[in-house]
Amino acid sequence: MLSRRSLLRGAAVAGAAAAVPGLAGCSDDSDALTFFFQASPSEAKVRLRLIEEFAKVRPDIEIQVQMAGPDPQQQIVTYCAGGKCPDVLMQWESYSRFAELGVLQDLNVFLDQDPQYAARLRADAVPSLLETFRFRDGQYVLPEQWAGIFLYYNRKLFDEAGLKPPPSRWEDAWSFAEFLDAAETLTKRDASGRATQWGFVDAWPVPRWSAAFFGMNNSGVEAFDPPVDPVRANIDDDRFIEGFQFYADLSVRHRVAPLSADLQSQSASVAALDLFTQGRAGMVLTGHWQFNGLLDASDLDFDITVLPVGPHGGGARSDIGTTGLAIAADSRKKESAWEFVKFATGPEGQRAVAESGLFVPALRSALQSPEFTKAHSRIRNLEVLTGGPDHSYHFPVTPLWPRLDDAFRRASDRVLRGGAPASWFKDEPVDELNRVLRGRV
Repeated sequence: MLSRRSLLRGAAVAGAAAAVPGLAGCSDDSDALTFFFQASPSEAKVRLRLIEEFAKVRPDIEIQVQMAGPDPQQQIVTYCAGGKCPDVLMQWESYSRFAELGVLQDLNVFLDQDPQYAARLRADAVPSLLETFRFRDGQYVLPEQWAGIFLYYNRKLFDEAGLKPPPSRWEDAWSFAEFLDAAETLTKRDASGRATQWGFVDAWPVPRWSAAFFGMNNSGVEAFDPPVDPVRANIDDDRFIEGFQFYADLSVRHRVAPLSADLQSQSASVAALDLFTQGRAGMVLTGHWQFNGLLDASDLDFDITVLPVGPHGGGARSDIGTTGLAIAADSRKKESAWEFVKFATGPEGQRAVAESGLFVPALRSALQSPEFTKAHSRIRNLEVLTGGPDHSYHFPVTPLWPRLDDAFRRASDRVLRGGAPASWFKDEPVDELNRVLRGRV
């Protein structure tokens, strides 16, 4: 049997021959705790603020920041394969790959040693976020934020079009028909038929997953079953197919949105967001990570609303987009690392997150706090954010994620470009996804 180190080295060689940019190597001789994370400049400020707050209560633990480059997951593989794994690691829903390889420490070891803290955490945490990071009985990550998707809308354009404001809560979601009617009303064209204003744009650079959540909002079931360590795909469900097709038709048939398959890049998603900030789109699908950027658009009068629900759905849902903090299994400073992770994902750290306005906290006490409300004073429909974590479906959490996502991309692109109806999922696509999940691809 291959050792974990051999597996990691093999993955590193296969995945990246070039040197890893953006990080200084970890030093085994350093007494500092190394903290690896990816962030924009504004997000980095929040991270540094957390470190400053932590230093006030634990001045004995020095933290050395390691900023990630454009491919943080490959960087983790490379560093850990070389025996220089950072002590504290930012993680995403794709963490299970590292859990399976033994890169991540099972945090149940620390939670079991601190039952009082564990009880407080579980009472305050949003259950679905904790469950996302629980893999094969191990709790490998503690969540620090919810980063689901929803809709921003332009209040001025809605008023000018005579449209009533969209729903303010997930429990009062609008229907596919109501959403389409608003998008059609907001779309404007010149004499040549060229769109001068779009009803809807998607600034999430993975439209296949945007469409999947429309599918889930029509079917009432998750796209993969079970969502953590799935064994089968549900994309052949007729109701999922109908919802996915509805999303594709927004651009292909109804022409109320740019072709979604043309937006599968970071630059294209920025362009889509620019259409919204410039007042040339009535609604944009994206997440809270764009909130502060939209605040900088001084002439933009916006609010947020929920995704629509189809006729067969059990209610509107977002995605459990989340990040969290983990501890490297090979860390020589696990006790110090635990103290920092406990702080950053606990009440003190989450309070700083709430005050910053950059993230949606993962603890209910911070999510419902006056600090979070004050940081979002321009938002009337705050319940879209505070209710989002409880109204979300999972991404599939599986070590097979790269192959699964690639297979789903190939299946989805054909539908999103109008080359096949979504009913095509019943043929080869669902079989291929199931083969991936069975480890036969």
